[in-house]
Amino acid sequence: MNSLIPALVAAPLVGAALLLLGGRALDRFGHWLGTLAAALSFGFGLTLFAQMLGRAPEDRAVTEHLYSWIPVNGFQADVAFQLDQLSMTFVLLISGVGTLIHLYSVGYMAHDERRRRFFGYLNLFLAAMLLLVLADNYLLLYVGWEGVGLASYLLIGFWQHKPSAATAAKKAFIVNRVGDIGLSVAIMLMFAEFGSFAFGPVFQGAGEASEGRLTAIGLTLLLAACGKSAQVPLQSWLGDAMEGPTPVSALIHAATMVTAGVYLITRSSAIFNLAPDAQTAVVVVGAVTLLFGAIVGCAKDDIKKALAGSTMSQIGYMILAAGLGPIGYAFAIMHLVTHGFFKAGLFLGAGSVMHGMDDEVNMRHYGGLRKYMPITFATFGLGYLAIIGFPGLSGFFSKDKIIEAAFAKGGTEGWILGLCTLVGAAVTAFYMTRVMVLTFFGEKRWKTDAEGHEPHPHESPRTMTLPMVVLAFGSVFAGGLFVYGDSFVDWLEPVTGFSEGHSPLSALTVTAITTVCMLVGVAVAYLMYGRSPVPVIPPVGSPLTRAARRDLLQDDFNHAVLVRPGTALAATLVWFDSRGLDGFVNGLAATIGGVSSRLRRVQTGFVRTYALSMFGGTLVLVASTLLMRSV
Repeated sequence: MNSLIPALVAAPLVGAALLLLGGRALDRFGHWLGTLAAALSFGFGLTLFAQMLGRAPEDRAVTEHLYSWIPVNGFQADVAFQLDQLSMTFVLLISGVGTLIHLYSVGYMAHDERRRRFFGYLNLFLAAMLLLVLADNYLLLYVGWEGVGLASYLLIGFWQHKPSAATAAKKAFIVNRVGDIGLSVAIMLMFAEFGSFAFGPVFQGAGEASEGRLTAIGLTLLLAACGKSAQVPLQSWLGDAMEGPTPVSALIHAATMVTAGVYLITRSSAIFNLAPDAQTAVVVVGAVTLLFGAIVGCAKDDIKKALAGSTMSQIGYMILAAGLGPIGYAFAIMHLVTHGFFKAGLFLGAGSVMHGMDDEVNMRHYGGLRKYMPITFATFGLGYLAIIGFPGLSGFFSKDKIIEAAFAKGGTEGWILGLCTLVGAAVTAFYMTRVMVLTFFGEKRWKTDAEGHEPHPHESPRTMTLPMVVLAFGSVFAGGLFVYGDSFVDWLEPVTGFSEGHSPLSALTVTAITTVCMLVGVAVAYLMYGRSPVPVIPPVGSPLTRAARRDLLQDDFNHAVLVRPGTALAATLVWFDSRGLDGFVNGLAATIGGVSSRLRRVQTGFVRTYALSMFGGTLVLVASTLLMRSV
């Protein structure tokens, strides 16, 4: 069993190396090579999963030590993998959904001249993400963490000939570096406190550490999670990242990069369970972000940016659940997995719509596409029903569990969190119904452009529709399988722990209220967009709508609070450096230079001058001697 664990990472890593270094000879079949590498990793994952099921729950965690990376006195960094129930869940999700996205990309990127390179970047991304979730220590996790950041930069900016794509890639890279500082500081604090950054010694030592130290570690880990998972206040990169190809959006925003923060917090549960202040901060960040992303998603006319706001909101649900401790860890991961199915399906469906509409992203230029793209309509529709929590579909089960866990927190905090999750459910139903209606219902709203070209919507090829169908099945059935007999909670309990909360509301009551909130959101969206013609040019809207179109002024806030003060500070430091430090150094050099230039004039090079100087010196010496004797 252990020997297959490194192969999970090696398969896509070797694929990336071949595709990026193999040259143009691989152009004709490089896309299939990349897809095969992803499929191999998924196959290895299924094999390991089957073997893990044959072991007792308490014996399912295994570790594979490859070699000691940095063995020095008092400091040892190992390259070792840990495969347990939590990492196995992520392995199957990352490699499974990743393989489907690779297959989808075969059709989507068919006419791109740099398709081989694109698949190389996809393989690199999978390898880095798998390394992140399989590492048995925080330092190796950090390597995967940075690898994911590098690969996402390359993928978001893949079409670098577009200035907007290049800018978006740099923005994502820089914002994530802020979060990465949090992870690096957390690792340093762990080593200073526990003498190690391996999971075992850190988690065992957490019980003896002071609450203040654990709180500091927890807050820096949260900062890292905010960067990768696009949580407030490091959420500004997510919407701009839509400039990348649609498969990138599906890969980053569904099952991989944005879920890394949820994994980090859940993996570090032993620290957060003993640091209640840090745990509270996690809950607050999740609650704020789930509402922030939902509001932003309501005002976007770009179909991918509307889904990006949705991703931000759904990850907020997961972060909130992870902040609830043992009550919510398993439910956070459950929603993460179901979200991986329906959000990947929604993004791939959006890409299919764009493919049939000549890359048009403005939903106000769609309308009535269900007649032209029946498979896309059906699969997108199932993803839509899943994400809004329609009874019986996967999102219904996973999101309801988080809402129940929020109320089970108890006290005033529980009521506040529960109401936040209910409002988020209603707003989710509103913005997703808006997307559904604007895209697939009503009359067609696309027009002939200035060059006389009119889009001719059509269904996508099978390489694109097949992954969408598979993801649609997951969107429908995954949640029911997870809650049947509490199978998913029992699966994760040996790693994350689990405890029943004491909710003031019964599970049936919570389900009924959630369903009503969902129906209200659907009804309001239908009344606003389904009963009357949708204008191609958006109305001015309310102040909140205008703010939501600008991402609730997040970029304005960042410019006012960070960019402008940072620019002013940099200008001040430059002035102090050039006028102060450099001025002193340059002034001292000028003084020495002036004095030396004047002294240099004494050296004329004429013998008569030197003889006269010697004669004068002799006279002064004789006069001084005579004067001293007379005294």
